[in-house]
Amino acid sequence: MGQWEPGAELPPLTKEPITKVQLVKYAGASGDYNLIHTDDETARRVGLDGVIAHGMLSMGFLGQYLTQLAGPENVRRLKVRFRQMVRPGDVLTCKGRVKEVRPEGAHRRVVLEVWAENQRGEAVTTGEGEVLVPDG
Repeated sequence: MGQWEPGAELPPLTKEPITKVQLVKYAGASGDYNLIHTDDETARRVGLDGVIAHGMLSMGFLGQYLTQLAGPENVRRLKVRFRQMVRPGDVLTCKGRVKEVRPEGAHRRVVLEVWAENQRGEAVTTGEGEVLVPDG
């Protein structure tokens, strides 16, 4: 079975452990300064065990995953659902599986099931992406 055939499992992308410094930098880059992402005391006041990562950070990792698989010019769509909180120290691995392949001109449009799971194998972000790949 080829990489772009229905049912094919795609090579994973494992990220470095999430750090509090990374969350502060992401807050600055994204403009999301909600203190539950950067201040443990604030996070505890609202009932969390400590800071949590921005959901869009794990979505960004899945976007990076699609880009590495097919090239930035070939990513067509990414839609996700946030399933669980991500905390500092978590190691996320992005994974994917081919769901569907359709001809589209000189290319094929590949629909992918994608997800990011933590070091415990729990899916924290799930979704669907679409990429174009050369025909043949």
